[in-house]
Amino acid sequence: MSVAMPNVNETWTGKILEVTLGAGPDKGGTRGKTVTVGGETTLPFLHFEGEIPNKPVVAVEVRDRAPDDWSELLVKAWGDSLKDPAAWAAKAEGLGAEIIALSLDSAHPERGNTGAKEARETVRQVLKATSLPLIIYGPGQPDKDNEVLVAAAEEAAGERVALGNCEEKNYRTVVAAALANNQVVIAKTPIDVNLAKQLNVLIGDMRLDRDRILIDPTTGALGYGLEYTYSVMERVRLAALTGDSALQQPLIVTAGYEAWRAKEARTNDGVPTQWGDWAKRAVLWEANTAVTLLETGADILVLRHPETIPLVKRAIAGLMTRAGA
Repeated sequence: MSVAMPNVNETWTGKILEVTLGAGPDKGGTRGKTVTVGGETTLPFLHFEGEIPNKPVVAVEVRDRAPDDWSELLVKAWGDSLKDPAAWAAKAEGLGAEIIALSLDSAHPERGNTGAKEARETVRQVLKATSLPLIIYGPGQPDKDNEVLVAAAEEAAGERVALGNCEEKNYRTVVAAALANNQVVIAKTPIDVNLAKQLNVLIGDMRLDRDRILIDPTTGALGYGLEYTYSVMERVRLAALTGDSALQQPLIVTAGYEAWRAKEARTNDGVPTQWGDWAKRAVLWEANTAVTLLETGADILVLRHPETIPLVKRAIAGLMTRAGA
């Protein structure tokens, strides 16, 4: 006797907002390509349960100064392009990046202390070198973030770049720059659902449209708090799909930054021989971190190593394929 299987699909009342990065000439920008993320009405890759209209995308980190704290594997992989952010961005585009994540790291007081003038010039050169949308990060120091992100937002006016990071300590300045220049902001908080919601509410109070906000919940790497990160991101997405409008923005994660802080990726000095080939291990550490975060709802993954790009894009393509299609 056959028994009909019950329908156990979830019915969600919420939807993730769509956020577009980049603007072409028809929208007042110069980008040859734009990227739209979000729009999901279900949990990650449950195609049978809802809509996933936009695939997750890969951004590649580019810095305005040659990093002096990166693993030698990364330095070797990028070569001389590390000395020129425009060349670096062009190379990243050629290797499959869908967004350029430009870090104005030289503005940090301990790493160059450059200012608004230098930030404008770097943004100008990178915009010329690539047709891709940009994410623009400050150096992570509040006063300098405010200085260079305002300058970057003005230089890229109309290009619909994402400004990061917009945090509790500086959100007023960053949001004002985004409002004045038609940009998007990256709302970054420590790993906590309530803090993420609170910051989004504060940003919304400044009248920035909700579809101009990305959520960076802060993440960990494989073996370094990834499980806790996963649970928090999962709770953010569940809250969004059950109707919490303050958390219905796409998620962005800095998987490359986190993975390359791990000893397993960063160095081969003093490690057990059982760990195997360093180059392979390091790339897989980043790729596994990124793919795990995909599974909990990441819409934009910021990566570092060129060889990680095709691995993660292949995983995305597989996950976006409906069963039986």
